Amino acid sequence: MKRTTEQPAIEVTDLRKVYHKRGSMPVEALKGISFTVRRGEIFGLLGPNGAGKTTAIKILTTLLRPTSGSARILDRDVVQHPLEARRAMCAVMQDNAVEMFLSVQNNFRVYGRFHGMSGADISRQSSRVTEIFGLQDVLNMKGSELSGGQKRRVQVAKTFLVDKPVVFLDEATTGMDSFNKRETLEAIKHEASRGRTIVLTTHILEEAEELCDSLAIVNHGRIIASGSTQEVKSSSLRLITVTLTFNRVTSGVLRKLERLKPHKIAHTEDTIDVQVRSESVAMDVLNSVRSMRGFRHFEVAAASLEDVFMDIVDRQERAGDT
Repeated sequence: MKRTTEQPAIEVTDLRKVYHKRGSMPVEALKGISFTVRRGEIFGLLGPNGAGKTTAIKILTTLLRPTSGSARILDRDVVQHPLEARRAMCAVMQDNAVEMFLSVQNNFRVYGRFHGMSGADISRQSSRVTEIFGLQDVLNMKGSELSGGQKRRVQVAKTFLVDKPVVFLDEATTGMDSFNKRETLEAIKHEASRGRTIVLTTHILEEAEELCDSLAIVNHGRIIASGSTQEVKSSSLRLITVTLTFNRVTSGVLRKLERLKPHKIAHTEDTIDVQVRSESVAMDVLNSVRSMRGFRHFEVAAASLEDVFMDIVDRQERAGDT
């Protein structure tokens, strides 16, 4: 994607949020996070449950006031100028927002009218998002007749019906089957290619790795890694997975591999996945098994974003929340 030096789409500076509940100790959900999102990119905000992702999204979408720090959407401060910030964005939050007694077509019409669109614009944009999100077969169905995954897809399509430059997607593919999820991911890519800035949270790391230009990993209210997807993957231990296939995995094979002290090892009846920290150890693994009886095949792959995510979070948990 083409990069520019223009004003970022989103600027977050030392954002903090403390929840105060009567009779309870204050809970610091965000502990001074900072990041920027460039215009026209897909940015992932990742982290385990309770890490602070949804709190950050609620602040950015003006649904929640921060305790301190600042956040700007296209140079509009979300606290000082919330209406101006809202006019630049639209959002899909975790709860479905589909009108249950209206057809999908009328959901689009009501949503478009709410955002001040003309009838002609609604008709044109409805046709566009219907095709992109593959909703032709459900246009005349009421929201109450849709499956959970279909409702979610309609909600995401409604968001892209309105031509806003910044889009927030909080767990956008929740409840979708594999086919609907694939269509939705392709639609999100298409919308980003049109120049929209998209911020997403997801617990499905494969989605983030496929979609995101850059990302930040949040844990215990702090950003523990950020940058381009490749930079974040490189910031962790250099993890390599060696997949070994045998006629049958024996205890002797496992003992021999465990002596090499791999980062992680897992096996099934005929396959062993050995995760190591360097190319040299990967070669040691291959040298140790290549002459073994029953050894059939091997594959070597770099660590996935999910591998790196788990490693970064685990290391922070072992070190303690500082």
